[in-house]
Amino acid sequence: MQIRILGSAAGGGFPQWNCNCANCDGFRKGTLNASARTQSSIAISEDGEHWILCNASPDIRAQLASFDAMQPARALRDTGINAVLLIDSQVDHTTGLLMLREGLPLDVWCTAQVHEDLSGGFPLFRMLEHWNGGPRWQEVPCTDQQSFTIPCAPSLRLTAIPLLSNAPPYSPRRNNPHPGDNIGLFIEDTRSGETVMYAPGLGQPDEQILQWMRKADTLLVDGTVWHDDEMLRCEVGTRTGQEMGHLAAQHF
Repeated sequence: MQIRILGSAAGGGFPQWNCNCANCDGFRKGTLNASARTQSSIAISEDGEHWILCNASPDIRAQLASFDAMQPARALRDTGINAVLLIDSQVDHTTGLLMLREGLPLDVWCTAQVHEDLSGGFPLFRMLEHWNGGPRWQEVPCTDQQSFTIPCAPSLRLTAIPLLSNAPPYSPRRNNPHPGDNIGLFIEDTRSGETVMYAPGLGQPDEQILQWMRKADTLLVDGTVWHDDEMLRCEVGTRTGQEMGHLAAQHF
């Protein structure tokens, strides 16, 4: 199994375009030892040639340009992306689909709840139908009792772990989340036995989620805030991490 971290920042990236907090301002002035980061996305592959894009962030164009495997140049028009898997329906994880419109149709895997949000409140699926029919929706089973595979990587067994987190503002389930609004992804290479847990939108880890995390060789989890009241402390927001659906990293 091969994994490429394309982006590891929260919504807005780092530095955020309209933010002058100590970190963003310090980065721009060169007084902070840090690296610029794009919004959360990874790519996974079993062979290094055929890739599953996990989340399509607004920074997708720069992310693809930074990773040579995403443009194998085997034909006049080409891409290393064979499928897209969406963890949730948040703007930060889905807007990049608009940048991929020239490559449609493309299989997009997500839960029924995410598909509903992206067909209604934030209708990306319907908008993109104007480009070669748009994305081909493939339903992700929202239960940790049923694994699935994606054809371009049959040796990677995937399990969607329902997460306790919030739905986006345009979802009818905002502040009343249901299983399927947000998932973590448990990835197992059936050849090597290697495992990874990817959960960029982790709100409240219950015992069931913790059991899956303990099974993983590698954890890639939500790091939006270090402290739950961080936005308030820094005077850049009015909500806590929990209210936004993000677990404070101090709990790990």
